[in-house]
Amino acid sequence: MPEEDNKIDHFILEYRKTNFDGLPRVKDERCWEIIDNIKGTEYTLSGLKFDSKYMNFRVRACNKAVAGEYSDPVTLETKALNFSLDNSSSHLNLRVEDTCVEWDPTGGKGQESKIKGKENKGRSGTPSPKRTSIGSRPPAVRGSRDRFTGESYTVLGDTAIESGQHYWEVKAQKDCKSYSVGVAYKTLGKFDQLGKTNTSWCIHVNNWLQNTFAAKHNNKVKALDVTVPEKIGVFCDFDGGQLSFYDANSKQLLYSFKTKFTQPVLPGFMVWCGGLSLNTGMQVPSAVRTLQKSENGMTGSASSLNNITQ
Repeated sequence: MPEEDNKIDHFILEYRKTNFDGLPRVKDERCWEIIDNIKGTEYTLSGLKFDSKYMNFRVRACNKAVAGEYSDPVTLETKALNFSLDNSSSHLNLRVEDTCVEWDPTGGKGQESKIKGKENKGRSGTPSPKRTSIGSRPPAVRGSRDRFTGESYTVLGDTAIESGQHYWEVKAQKDCKSYSVGVAYKTLGKFDQLGKTNTSWCIHVNNWLQNTFAAKHNNKVKALDVTVPEKIGVFCDFDGGQLSFYDANSKQLLYSFKTKFTQPVLPGFMVWCGGLSLNTGMQVPSAVRTLQKSENGMTGSASSLNNITQ
């Protein structure tokens, strides 16, 4: 065989999700995803959704004649923020299911007695083990006595952010009249609205009577002179005190808050006359990481235009 044919021509990378540490198990036989024709010895996977605890990887080298044996599988832990919406504290006019929330004008009628009935059956108040917060702590679930009410059409995520950098995306229904996307401390009151307290930060979209797009915090409002995107990406750097919003498709920066988080925060959402769907468990896109480094390097007036400080 000619010496040229013995040289490695390309690599094949295979990966799959698993909930088991270590080697793949028969009971966890998920299909391998394949990426072929990798020319270099380094490759970056992007756009992954981390909805399992671990991922298996294996590689094989190929020349122009044959493919080699697979390498031993390598297992990596995934630590992305994978959360659902907490329907135990959401406003009664919101219909909440996992990662979707929809306005329901009749929701407050007939549900109150249903909820009380469930509570009277002996609710322990212990968070479900289904979700865990960052750092393997129990989810920060609010009690039903703190259910949002009045004009606070709010629902929070069921998992607290206590450290690290995290990213999720939100898409609104086309006919949604009004909605907000952001984060809040667990102490957000049941009558409080996102962005109107010093314990919450958000961007707000209003399509009712007049169209407005604004950033809100501590009852301060800054109008945003950008087009409302089809899907909003949210980046939270807890340790760095940064909350940024992006066009999830183009990765254009919409707005960025710079603050110092003194308590764990929860993803927060408000919706009126419409609905929102979430995509969680995502890795931080490389484009967002690059923009964050660039933004953090800004000084003077350019930086102040993007910040509302607490």
